[in-house]
Amino acid sequence: MEFAYLATFTTRTDRDWGFLFLNENQPVYYDANHAHIRKEVNHPEKVVDEVISFYQAKKIIPRFYIYNPAEQPDLLRELRSRGFGYEELATPVQLWEQKVVKLDENEFITIEEVTEANYHEVLEIECSIKEIGGREVREKALKDEFEHPAYQHFLLRYKGVACSTACIFAHGKQARMESVATLEGYRGKGLIGYIIQHIQQEVEKQGFENLWVFPINERVEKFYSRYGFDTVMSLTPGHAFLGGKSITELQNG
Repeated sequence: MEFAYLATFTTRTDRDWGFLFLNENQPVYYDANHAHIRKEVNHPEKVVDEVISFYQAKKIIPRFYIYNPAEQPDLLRELRSRGFGYEELATPVQLWEQKVVKLDENEFITIEEVTEANYHEVLEIECSIKEIGGREVREKALKDEFEHPAYQHFLLRYKGVACSTACIFAHGKQARMESVATLEGYRGKGLIGYIIQHIQQEVEKQGFENLWVFPINERVEKFYSRYGFDTVMSLTPGHAFLGGKSITELQNG
């Protein structure tokens, strides 16, 4: 499902150690431009040379996502010797327990599917959220998602004001919740709960087998737990980068 998700906004080149992901139209979109290390690297200096050459030729900062960094000490040593920054990211994987959350009726809240008529309202919300890339990433990414049949975007209004969004990414019978965002001035009102409830209802109605979500940190993980999502595993991938901000810096705004 992860590869199907990536395939909607990036191209993939297979290597014996993993994959090179690329989207030259989105050079600052981290998830669209990185080397993904899936297997043990036997010749780290050659792999690092290849990745640096591949991305720098396209004027893109070289990045590595390392699936199991504990098994790659030689690669990590090589990356550090070349001046790469490095961080490890606790990444919970949560699965919906198949019960739609019950919330009190709120006459001020309406939720609608995103169409051409309300697209720009959604765009302005997503572009205001630094944690998901801000305008530099979301302006192009949302356009690609809106035009792709695997995505369904939803907009929540509070007292008529467009203030929250989220989407379903579908792959076969599996669904994944993405791009959950609320304008800063409307946070703390419980609005996200209502759009999560709506997505759960849509997943149930459309007959998906599962609904997944990948929280960006422990705080968000605890938040989703209140709405019927159980943590089924926790990954700790490594992120090495030869410039720019770390993912942790982006997530912290």
